[in-house]
Amino acid sequence: MKNLKIAIGSDHAGYELKKELIEYLHNNKYEVFDEGTNSIERCDYVDFAKKVAIKVAKKEVDRGILICGTGIGMSIASNKIKGIKAALCVTEYMAKFSRLHNNSNILCLGSRTVETRENLKIVKIWLETDFEGGRHIPRLNKIEDLEKENL
Repeated sequence: MKNLKIAIGSDHAGYELKKELIEYLHNNKYEVFDEGTNSIERCDYVDFAKKVAIKVAKKEVDRGILICGTGIGMSIASNKIKGIKAALCVTEYMAKFSRLHNNSNILCLGSRTVETRENLKIVKIWLETDFEGGRHIPRLNKIEDLEKENL
C-alpha cells in the first residue's frame, strides 16, 4: 500500500475522535494534514468540510476524513465540492463498499453515533480498500456528468 496523504477535519463534536484518528494514522505511516478544528469550542462543521474537500478535489492529498456529531453535516457540505465523493459510513461494510463500488474520496464519521473503536475499524477498512473499477466506472461517470450539469 502506498503512503497515502490524508486531510482530516472536524468540528467541536468530532474533535476528540479526530485526535484519536490522527494518532492512528501517524502510527500506521499515513501523512496527515490536520485542517482543524483544534478545540472543543463550538464551531461550524461547514468550514472544515470545505477545507478538507478542496484539498482532496485539488489532489493536494489522496483522501479526506471528516468528523462531526453524526457525520451528516460533513457529508452534505463536502459533497457540494466538485469532484468529491464523500461517504458517511457507520459500519465496516459501508466503508468497504464506499471504496470498492463508489471510489469515495472522503470518509465522514459520526463521533456521537458510532463508538471510537468501531470508527477506527471503519477508517482502517476504508483506507485499505481499493476501487475495483469495471462495471462501476460508467456509474461514476454519470455522477460526474451530474456535477458538470449542476455544479
